[in-house]
Amino acid sequence: MLIGMLTAVAASLCYGTGSVLQAVGSRRAARMSPAAAGVTAHGGPNLTSTAQAAMTWEFIVGTILDFVGFGLGALAARLLPLFLSQTVISANLVITAVLSVKMLGIRLSRKEWTSIGVVCAALVLLATAAGHEGGHHAAMATHWWLLAVTLLIIVGGTAAVRFLGARAAILAGLLSGLAFGALGVGVRILDGIDPFDLGMLVTDPALYAILVAGVGGMYLHTVALQIGSVNGATAALVVGETVLPGAIGVLWLGDASRPGLAWLAVAGFVLAVTGAVAVAWYGNHDGAETPAEEPVPVG
Repeated sequence: MLIGMLTAVAASLCYGTGSVLQAVGSRRAARMSPAAAGVTAHGGPNLTSTAQAAMTWEFIVGTILDFVGFGLGALAARLLPLFLSQTVISANLVITAVLSVKMLGIRLSRKEWTSIGVVCAALVLLATAAGHEGGHHAAMATHWWLLAVTLLIIVGGTAAVRFLGARAAILAGLLSGLAFGALGVGVRILDGIDPFDLGMLVTDPALYAILVAGVGGMYLHTVALQIGSVNGATAALVVGETVLPGAIGVLWLGDASRPGLAWLAVAGFVLAVTGAVAVAWYGNHDGAETPAEEPVPVG
């Protein structure tokens, strides 16, 4: 349990720092491009503008941290109940919010700080109440369903961003969270890991669900950072990657709380999600970002 918790915390630190660095790179790329050059007819960022953002050094470092976080998060998903591992990893919201004050010039309101405190307290409750993780086996039909749902999430999210533009910021964050949640479930049920069997591994649909969820979720999260509040987008991501995987872990994979502490686990889980939603709400109303400085022409 201790190793799993430390692994999940380290993954959270990587993801939170990576999100802010990616936001810095995305916005710097946007300032360096003509105002109308990187958007679709509906106001959403096109693939070219997203690619330009991905070429900045901040975004590259942030992406490396995301890969490290992915590896640590995958290990945590195998060692802890999903409702605990996904929630602890989702606490990268706290890291994102704190670093965004310095690196993005965002002013957090008292309500946002209070919401962040609620998330931290909820994590303590969850860690106290969490029991053993369930099994790693699921019927092959579940593996195929996971792949199908993951594809639907990514395709639907891409279409929403294209046609809704900036209005899809929170939705893109939520769908990226669902993709990362599917990734966590895929890692948990992936066949051919223990014991290692390469043939079983490469023929498992869950492996391809993991790949699609990782790449697609990263794209949707990048777009959400480009067109919306970094804290709002990240908070929506938290809800997506926490609620559904946690429920799947309890209902189908046998995750459990400690005897007599189910109520505490439920309370911690609800508080964590509520706190994340509050950060998203206040982040889009009270926690306004300071205007970005215009780039100074050289020479």
